[in-house]
Formats: sequence, C-alpha cells, structure tokens
Amino acid sequence: MFIFDAHLDLSMNAMEWNRDLRLPVQVIREREAGLTDKPDRGKGTVSLPALREGNIGMVVATQIGRYVAPDSSLSGWHSPEQAWAQTQGQLQWYRAMEEAGEMVQISNLAELEKHLLLWNNGTSNDQKPIGYILSLEGADSLITLEHLHRAHADGLRAVGPGHYGPGRYANGTNATGRLNEMGIALLKEMRSLNMILDATHLCDDAFWDAMEIFDGSIWASHNHCRSLVNHNRQFSDDMIRTLIQKKAVIGAAMDAWMIVPGWQKGISDPKQMNCGLEQVIDHMDHICQLAGNTLHVGIGTDLDGAYGKEQSPYDIDTIADLQKMISLLMKRGYIQTDCENIMHGNWLRLLRETWQ
Repeated sequence: MFIFDAHLDLSMNAMEWNRDLRLPVQVIREREAGLTDKPDRGKGTVSLPALREGNIGMVVATQIGRYVAPDSSLSGWHSPEQAWAQTQGQLQWYRAMEEAGEMVQISNLAELEKHLLLWNNGTSNDQKPIGYILSLEGADSLITLEHLHRAHADGLRAVGPGHYGPGRYANGTNATGRLNEMGIALLKEMRSLNMILDATHLCDDAFWDAMEIFDGSIWASHNHCRSLVNHNRQFSDDMIRTLIQKKAVIGAAMDAWMIVPGWQKGISDPKQMNCGLEQVIDHMDHICQLAGNTLHVGIGTDLDGAYGKEQSPYDIDTIADLQKMISLLMKRGYIQTDCENIMHGNWLRLLRETWQ
C-alpha cells in the first residue's frame, strides 16, 4: 500500500548527523560503527532507499533551527539569524537531492497529482523520486514575517510555531504560556499565505490560542494521546476532539517514550517495555473512537528525530516496516478503506482541500 509519512527530519540527519541518505540503512549503520557522539549512531532506520522499499512515496520533510536563550539547557542556535542560516543549509540539501533525482518538491495540487500518478503506475520504485512537502518545525528561525514569505516562495507549506521549551513565537513541549504578539501575527500571516498550521509541540496555552485564532487547514504531523501516556507533549481528549471538529489529521509517531508509559530515555528497551506497532495502533484507535471514524489519523513517524532502533517500536528495523501496520489494523477490524485512509488518504484529502 502507498504510504504518506507526515514527519521526517531528513535534512537534519543529512546535515547535522552527516548521513548520506542515498545509501541503504545498513550501510549508514556500518559507517557509524563506533561513533558515540549521538545516541542513535549505528541504529538509524531511515534512508531514501528504505522509503522506496516501503512504498513510502511522499513525506513531509522538515527544516528545523531552534533559537535558545543563553541560560537554556536545550540545544539550539544563539541567534535567530544563525537558526535561519541553518534552515537555509537544510533547504540546499533538499535542492541537491532534487538535482540528483532523489527527491521532488510538492508545493501545489498539480504537482501532487502528477507525483501520485508516477508512484501508482505499477512500475518499480527504484528510480522514483521521493515527493516531499516542506515544513518548518518550530518558527524560531523566521527572523521576521518577511522571512516567512521568502520561505513560502521556496516551497514551505506548513509551520509548527513551537518546538521544545520557550519559543520566539510560541512556547512548546515542557513550557507554558499563551501566544505572544509575534505568534498571533505569524498565524495571521500563515493564513494569508494558505499555509498549514502544524499543532504538534504547542504547549496547552498556545494550542488553545491557535485553535481560536487560526481558521485555515490544520494538522498535527506527529502526536499521540495523553490519556494513554500522560505528558504535555501529548494531546488531551479535549484537544483531539477540537482537532477533529476542525477537520485536522493527527499523525502517529514512532518515538517510544510517547507510545508507552514509564519509558526512560537511554535506559528502557523497546522489547522489554512491550513497545511495538500494536501499541502505536492503540493511540490511533483511541483517536478513531473519539472521532467515530478513520478520517483523522495518519502516519507521521519522526523515525529520524534524533533516535533510532533503541527508541523505536521493536518490530521496526527500517522505515520500510511500516507496511506491517496494515495487517495489524485489519486484525483489529479495520477494513481496506480504513487502512487506505490512515496510510495515505487522510493526508491527501487535507492537501487537496487546502490547495484546491
């Protein structure tokens, strides 16, 4: 089945992790043998060949550059200008992949439909480019709203205003506080450009402000349920119901600490914690039960979000194993149409309605 993954940090991995994503996953792991600078060295699960193997022909691919204050314990850049420059380097990596025929940017309806025809023409995926929609994870790198316009001209189509901690426009995970004036202005400017709001990572205060202010298309690219794993990174049932009312789609993430309760980063083991794809589906099913249908759930793995096999579902070796989810969903009573909604259809419907 064709799969749409709504959250991958491909350029971050290429630029900061120094991974040649044109190589098979196993080759990247071998090249990283013995490295200890990142916790996921030698344990990565994502590459462009693995996407093709898994029939994952479209992704939402991020730019990310967080600004951090001098006293912050978070990693990031010490000025918005540095953060902007980082995202521009990431953009140039995507451009290089386009020139190499590895990827193709999707920024409007005509490009979307053309790409879907290519990926569903019945031929081998080996030479097909991965389609990507550009998204900004955390808006800190937007020095001014003029930079939002420049980014939009470069193909940026979705923005998550916050990430972790305090942000220039919106506070994110593990922080509190309502949208500031800059954040409110950002949402209004995004709406004028018909950009998609990514509600992922918004702290509760900022989330509710955004839901009141923003009347355009909304998705949550990679998020789970607070009722199953109690943390402010997750959505409460009231938040999920509001997103459903706004016709949003919520992507299921593969980060273990979000999937099962009690996870200790750097200590817990996926198999010992019984953290598998079945437990990911528990979160998806919870959203479907709240909605009364399968129209608001998708896939947004974040499988390359600074972790690898050590913090992924135990039944995933590479991202190609997402295909396993279809049989697991069907065992739960989900029918073919439901699986198509979840694996790609809901994202495509949202994009078509936004770009029509």
